[in-house]
Amino acid sequence: MWVRESPRAIPPPATDAHFRQILPIGAALPPAYSRAEMNRKPDRELRRGWTTGACATAATRAALMMLWGAARPASVGITLPRGEQPVFEITHADQGDDWAEAGIIKDAGDDPDVTHGALIIARVRRAAGGVTFRAGDGVGRVTMPGLPIAPGEPAINPVPREMMTKIVHATASEFGKTPDIEITISIPGGAEIALKTWNPRLGVEGGLSVLGTTGIVRPFSCAAWIASIHRGIDVARSNDTPHVAGCTGATSERVVQAHYGLPDHAMLDMGDFAGGLLKYLARHPVPRITIGGGIGKMTKLAQGARDLHSGRSQVDFAALATALSRPDLGQANTALQALEMVGPPMARWAAQGALETVRAMLPDDVAADTLVIDRAGTILAKAGV
Repeated sequence: MWVRESPRAIPPPATDAHFRQILPIGAALPPAYSRAEMNRKPDRELRRGWTTGACATAATRAALMMLWGAARPASVGITLPRGEQPVFEITHADQGDDWAEAGIIKDAGDDPDVTHGALIIARVRRAAGGVTFRAGDGVGRVTMPGLPIAPGEPAINPVPREMMTKIVHATASEFGKTPDIEITISIPGGAEIALKTWNPRLGVEGGLSVLGTTGIVRPFSCAAWIASIHRGIDVARSNDTPHVAGCTGATSERVVQAHYGLPDHAMLDMGDFAGGLLKYLARHPVPRITIGGGIGKMTKLAQGARDLHSGRSQVDFAALATALSRPDLGQANTALQALEMVGPPMARWAAQGALETVRAMLPDDVAADTLVIDRAGTILAKAGV
């Protein structure tokens, strides 16, 4: 899924074959945007959509209601991780003696998402031992290390699993049932759609991944995102804010803000636009900047990338192997796998290298530091100030 990871810089047009080599797990092949199109501001506000994980959670809720005696619902509402409460139309339903299933047509809004329009089906069955997950038709299975899900497991990422587990417990409480449920997620046609993603190269076989950290697909708009970063810096300067931060995602933003006790207006919505943020900050400085992110994007920043989108930069594992004197890193599949192989020294190297990239773009009177943060929100390494 192409969420908060849309192309940021404006390179020459790339081929589909190129993107198939470099897009992340679950990411769509983007359309062939021209330079003018990439710079063009949208003529209307772009419509947001819902992640595969959000659709799967809502479908799970509907299926549980049917399993536990309710009539097929026309629609269901769920609460997303940040508190939004969307309502989803149920477009498919079926059930048997000990199972029920419901399906939702995914609406990705105005994002060029390869899974837009796909049917996301959740089948629930009575089980024992809590909530478990299975990969149905069109959902892949992890076969290689380095991803947040262990090999052998269905390619259903941690946050969607957490969302579905919570909805099972909430619905079980509502119906007076025990929350022992097996959930099978299916995406008809998903195996064919997955060929347009990087899943096969990363070792996710047989279909798509169920993704999403916030439940919301924020539509691709390069110009709008860059403009929002600029406005954020302007607001910080106008309020004499001494310390701002730019982070690659929601987890790192939360951790950095809490670590330093920063106000909301000090948090710049950087995403993959590290270069765009730092260039503007160099011309419109504040006293201090913190850059935070996960090991993958911070490793790329440490290697000199300024556009952290996977369609514009990749981790150079050969160079990483040389830098850390670990020849085996040349065979690593992801930065996360490399971190698991090397441990804390890699996180420290990434933080220091990222700091050097950041410092190279800023005037001497702007202080800087970098934080590498894992998926659980733990600070793995810090460099600077």
